[in-house]
Amino acid sequence: MNKRLSSRKLKFLHTVFAMERDLIVGGQAVMEGVMMRTPSAYAIACRKSDGSIVHTAEVLPKWSDKYKWLNLPVLRGGATLIQSMALGIKALNFSARIYEEDLKAQEELTKEKAFETQAALVDGTLDENFTKAPVKVIMPEKKEDSKAKKATQSASAVGSIIFALGFNVLLFIVAPLLLTNVAFIAAGWADGPTIAESAGWWEITKAYVWEIKPHSWIAFNLVDGLVRMVFFVIMIFSMSYLKDIRRVFEYHGAEHKTVFTWEKGLDLSVDNAMVQKRQHPRCGTSFLMVVMLVAIVLFSVIKFDAMWMNLVVRIALMPLVAGLSYEIIRYAAKKESSAIFKAMTLPGLWLQNITTQEPDGEQLEVAIRALDESLKLEPSEVKTAPVFERELEVVV
Repeated sequence: MNKRLSSRKLKFLHTVFAMERDLIVGGQAVMEGVMMRTPSAYAIACRKSDGSIVHTAEVLPKWSDKYKWLNLPVLRGGATLIQSMALGIKALNFSARIYEEDLKAQEELTKEKAFETQAALVDGTLDENFTKAPVKVIMPEKKEDSKAKKATQSASAVGSIIFALGFNVLLFIVAPLLLTNVAFIAAGWADGPTIAESAGWWEITKAYVWEIKPHSWIAFNLVDGLVRMVFFVIMIFSMSYLKDIRRVFEYHGAEHKTVFTWEKGLDLSVDNAMVQKRQHPRCGTSFLMVVMLVAIVLFSVIKFDAMWMNLVVRIALMPLVAGLSYEIIRYAAKKESSAIFKAMTLPGLWLQNITTQEPDGEQLEVAIRALDESLKLEPSEVKTAPVFERELEVVV
């Protein structure tokens, strides 16, 4: 009995503290392309308007390889997510640059054709294939200094991160908290403020948002979490109607199908990828749903009457929420056939019906190219690692 118990303990500790590296892959959809991440490298591939595929690939060891203390539970989740966020911004910037250069090349081609057409008209050598076009003068463009360009791109990336963080804090922390407080006061589930008859709109607004006095903090935090989840679903659903975002969702589906093809040990081909599912249990969408559930549980212990204190504590606890969510997903991923894993990933799988769309063959080619290029940079011993030693890599 003791021996059996000891074996179970060892198995549990192996699951929680395992540091084995394995070729389980993750990725992210970008503008007209896909970024794929393997344990030691990443690659980004994008489709240009002329049908060609451009890519970049680079070795990128995990921070935990250099700083072993980042392998500790909870801490490794935060480190992985921060590095993934930085890599995601880098991938988006690369795809945006390729897209911008492609548009610029198309404009230059249009100018050249217009100039050739006008020249042909002037020379009297108009061919029947030419059509009259307005005269366009092509002015030489000044080449931007490379250092200044990189500085501009870096500033833009930092600005994008700050804006994204601020927007998410406002939408998923501040707004749900304020809305829940007002709803509880209106329903009589919280003590309302005392407002003088002569109070102006500012005094009235301040009275409603300055303090939180619910009759049940557990119920308050539960409703606050549900409002947060509703906001998230509405945001995703609304974005799906935008043409450019829907295109990204198609590449998201291509990324998932390619990951499934690799995980099943099949050749990375369009035919093999096309028949795979586009909903993946390790998708970042599933991870975000777990984050929200963990936040509901963790935030339920917060009991400050002052609104500003609730906001500060919630923001301060987000790294802990992310770290715990990572550990839950990581542990459950070791038992993908278990009921608990299926239950945890079910909401995310449902939401992926929106965040992923069926890709075409050309989009699958891009995703396969990205994975191929990343695989080329992996050590051979990592490529052959067994499945049970795989380390979690969230599929975005």
